[in-house]
Amino acid sequence: MERVLIIGCPGAGKSTFARQLRKKTGLPLYYLDLIWHRADHTNCSREEFDRRLREITSKERWIIDGNYLRTMEMRLEKCDTVFLLDYPVELCLASVEARIGQKREDMPWVEEEFDEEFRQWILDFPNAQRPLIHEKLKQYAKTRNIIVFRTRDEAEQYLDDQENFSGQVRVIG
Repeated sequence: MERVLIIGCPGAGKSTFARQLRKKTGLPLYYLDLIWHRADHTNCSREEFDRRLREITSKERWIIDGNYLRTMEMRLEKCDTVFLLDYPVELCLASVEARIGQKREDMPWVEEEFDEEFRQWILDFPNAQRPLIHEKLKQYAKTRNIIVFRTRDEAEQYLDDQENFSGQVRVIG
């Protein structure tokens, strides 16, 4: 496990899982939200985002946290392991609501409110994004370690199991 993607619905806990995995593995961690979003609430260009992502994926070791379906293929081509946090939308909504007003390492600003457009994007995730993600993962199932967690307990159990970090990977889900 040297090049890792962590994907899932906003609010699933991708960044939290990524930080815990970084602590266990020592792999450098990159947040797509920090690349895309600027502190002034604007975004970088697609060209800049893609260039920076290519720089990261050309490295030997990394964890990349974030969905960004447009560039998922680029990341899947370079990774060896994918973690999909495939949790119920209600859990994701509650988690986003709970983090409002908190400073986070993975965002360049503090979210002051639960934006209605973002809430709708999360509500639409199971029908709009999840099937596309599953389809992409099927294309790489034979050549990548793909671990799907359906609950946070599964993710925590995985992180607690030291065997997972000595070369053995088990598929969950």
